[in-house]
Amino acid sequence: MKTNKLINQIDESILELLQISPEKINMIIFPDWKQPEESLLLELEQTIKSVVNHPDSHQITLLIDTNGSDIEEANLFLSAVAMNLLIGENFDITTECEISLLEDLNEHERERLSNFIYAQIILQHQNLQALALFGIEKIPAYEVENFNNIPLSKLIFNLSNRLFQEGKWQAASQQYQILIQMYSVNAEVYLHLSQCYRNLNLLDQYFQTLAAGIKIHNTDPRLHFSLIIDLRLNGLNQEAIASAENACQLLPDDYTFQILKYLTVPTIYNNQEEIKFYRQRYTQGLEKLIQKTSLKTPEERSNALAGIGRLTNFYLSYQAQNDVDLQRQYGQLVHEIMAANFPQWVVPLSMPKLQTQEKIRIGYASNYLHSYSGTLWLTGWLRYCDHQNFEIYCYYTGNQPDSITQQFKEHSDFFYHIPHNLPAVCEQIIADKLHILVYPEIGMDAPTMQMAGLRLAPVQCVAWGHPVTTGLPTIDYFLSSELMEGENAQEHYSEKLILLPNIGVAYPQPYIPPVIKTRSDYGLNDDDIIYLCCQAPFKYLPQYDFILAEIASRIPQAKFVFLRGTVLKPRLQRAFAAVGLNSEDYCVHLNIPERLDYLMINLLSDVYLDTFTWSGGNTSLEAIACNLPIVTCPGEFMRGRHTDSFLKLLGVTDTIAKNEAEYIEIAVKLGLDSAWRNSIVERMSQNQDRVFDDKTCVLGLEAFYKQVVEEKSASIS
Repeated sequence: MKTNKLINQIDESILELLQISPEKINMIIFPDWKQPEESLLLELEQTIKSVVNHPDSHQITLLIDTNGSDIEEANLFLSAVAMNLLIGENFDITTECEISLLEDLNEHERERLSNFIYAQIILQHQNLQALALFGIEKIPAYEVENFNNIPLSKLIFNLSNRLFQEGKWQAASQQYQILIQMYSVNAEVYLHLSQCYRNLNLLDQYFQTLAAGIKIHNTDPRLHFSLIIDLRLNGLNQEAIASAENACQLLPDDYTFQILKYLTVPTIYNNQEEIKFYRQRYTQGLEKLIQKTSLKTPEERSNALAGIGRLTNFYLSYQAQNDVDLQRQYGQLVHEIMAANFPQWVVPLSMPKLQTQEKIRIGYASNYLHSYSGTLWLTGWLRYCDHQNFEIYCYYTGNQPDSITQQFKEHSDFFYHIPHNLPAVCEQIIADKLHILVYPEIGMDAPTMQMAGLRLAPVQCVAWGHPVTTGLPTIDYFLSSELMEGENAQEHYSEKLILLPNIGVAYPQPYIPPVIKTRSDYGLNDDDIIYLCCQAPFKYLPQYDFILAEIASRIPQAKFVFLRGTVLKPRLQRAFAAVGLNSEDYCVHLNIPERLDYLMINLLSDVYLDTFTWSGGNTSLEAIACNLPIVTCPGEFMRGRHTDSFLKLLGVTDTIAKNEAEYIEIAVKLGLDSAWRNSIVERMSQNQDRVFDDKTCVLGLEAFYKQVVEEKSASIS
């Protein structure tokens, strides 16, 4: 067995220093050296005999902690044990048992060594102080008399999982590899090993491990699902589709893979022609999926329910097309699957009559009632709610509670945390007899879309946390913004469009810290003109790549800072090469930073470049809070007009472009004309109160709530 290449050099040096082989299965004991000599000798003899008699003793090293003794004294005891065993048992521990004494380890050495300790053998008398120093509580412990019966595979498996749970991906990957090389293992091992590689950003090994696991466990859906999803995320679209087709053949009854086979679209497009190709493929695939979907038997209904509970058609909307027809088809499919599984929850509901002094009951249901860009704005709706006329019910279906969750609790009359339990949350909503149920987003979280496919309240609405029509026949209204919608906007929605005042949300004023870092902290120079490009990669469509190259051709000191990895690199290289430039000289790709660093980069940048067709929402509002000038060009659909509406409300419209050419001109002028740029910054700082914590939209929202309840109540009477 060869030492794994991933072993950290520090670990290697420690093991070498301690004369411990990383290829061995290391057990550890903590003798109490202060106990009577006879008792100590007996315990050491029993332990060494137990190790020698283990079926795999030739692969085991016994580590003996010498804390509380000196090395010479410990060696004398071992010599006495060796003599006793040679005389009494007729075996020589120098040839039959590999032993290593641990002497004077510091905290760092103990921590590193723990990555290679498989288990502890429990002694009757142990050095509790040494145990505490080693932090050994997470390591499995076995009685001496039971150790012979512990399979080596279990020891390796337990250590692998412990390292995995502790996030020690490098050390865990080594142990999982050993396990795979030595034994037939279950699919869980391949899944965990693949996740280690994924977290180490070793994508080739990640995909190879999943493929190897599928060869052995070809009907394990988890392996197939991980492979398909991550092939797509990494731009390997044809491979993802081929893997989905393979999964469909091996697991023909799993509806998840039917969805992936027919509806997979890329997260990143290489060129504009790909968009047309995959949209046509999706359109045809959706028709086939609908035709093939059968809900006649309990098994078919259950499988379809599980499939739509794992996936949404999230990426379809990043093709910059009107999706209303396709969304209606998909929404109807979701509704039919939900109706087949929960027929009691799709019947129309009457509007509860308001009694004297009774409040209108408004419910908000979301997987994201925590710190999340798609729902952060909702805290404003709740904070400024008229509680004399409205009673607020929140249903949190996710499970990442934080300080923002606490805000939702504080501003609700009733707050329910019901994570990952669709029937339970539906029963609670029905029991609360809401007048109106609002989903802040539909389309990002699959279980939320399932729930939205039911009829849980007389009136059901969606807001623009995910700014695309749902297509669901069970969603009545889309709560949008009067500043965001263009002409003929209703044609983009299956729901009735409601235009709330201004931007439609009361977004809380972000806290912006003082500038405590410099450009050099991020590998940037003071004379760079920094253009921040902070959107998710799938918002960048290939037909607009040339814009960055054109800006760079006019501003040699331009630096375009991306914060979401390197997946766009190949496209950018082609776009810059087309104008004779090297993208590496202009494009800086940083990993998604911590919150403080993200804000620092905003504060240190010169210009924020908004994306075409799907503009920034949360990111643009935070850039405004940092007084960072934004260049934007509004698109046809509301999802491409967020930033446009923010700047109009702010009263700073100089940087709103009418077309691509004007976008380039504005971006170049902001880079070259520091006086003009500073004047934009000054006006942004003066007018921020117009954008944040806007109570006007809440008044408009609540006027709509009252009106729709009155109309529905009147129609009943």
